[in-house]
Amino acid sequence: MHKKNKHLAMRLLLILTSALLLSACSMDRMLVRSSVPLLESGVEALNHETDLDLAEDSIPANLNMLQGMIKIDPENGLLRTYAAQAFYGLAYGFNEDNRPERASEFYLRGRQHGITALELTGVGKLEDNTIADFNEAVSNMRERDVAAMFWTASCWAKWIDMHRDDPAAIAQLPRATALMQRVLELDETFYYGGAHLFMGILEASKPRMAGGDLNIAREHFLKAMELGDGKFLMTGVYYADYYAKKAFDRELFISILEDVLKTPVDIKPELTLLNAVAQKRALKLISEADDYF
Repeated sequence: MHKKNKHLAMRLLLILTSALLLSACSMDRMLVRSSVPLLESGVEALNHETDLDLAEDSIPANLNMLQGMIKIDPENGLLRTYAAQAFYGLAYGFNEDNRPERASEFYLRGRQHGITALELTGVGKLEDNTIADFNEAVSNMRERDVAAMFWTASCWAKWIDMHRDDPAAIAQLPRATALMQRVLELDETFYYGGAHLFMGILEASKPRMAGGDLNIAREHFLKAMELGDGKFLMTGVYYADYYAKKAFDRELFISILEDVLKTPVDIKPELTLLNAVAQKRALKLISEADDYF
């Protein structure tokens, strides 16, 4: 074969091979994206589950499938956001009490997925930058970013809370707070008033000398309860745990938790699993009441 023709044939072969590989990658991504409704159906079914043991056994398989999809389509912000939410749920619902180190790792992994989801929107780099640059990036986030902001901040704040003795971890709190404050500005109703719940916990957790204000905390908790229409039972658990305890109000503490326990977990079907987790937490808190008051 003529040398020139040989080089041309080689180039055509490389082009063809690259095209086939790109086509295969594209087909894989299309398959992943077409599978999202199936994933959402699985999550919906899980959210209706009342058996906590069954739910705990099911979540890892769903999470592994989700991570496999992300591996194929790593720039899919929606999948990254689902992963942040899933890691939060697995950590808080099933690991934080008895396997804190595992929960901490899950919160960290959820935070990373959430940050990646936000960076994919084009707001810029969110890690290893100044707080001023971070806040500027957050100010450019829009309503489409609310879910990613919410779950990123939730995972981040939980991870910080589990490392509260580490100054480097505490120093990250303003970033998580900035994200949730932006959620509050864009859509205070998101996830049953979850941003108000976050702010209520934050205000109740801060010492008075650091600017903590129980009255402001109470306002946020009550607003979250209003937005959740009394059907998101986790709000009551947090209200009792963070506000009533801090206010040394045993009567309010018991009253809130008893309301949580007497409310049917399926009062809002898509919250059944979370409400079951909330009732489990409520029972534990009531059993420990004498230790607090």
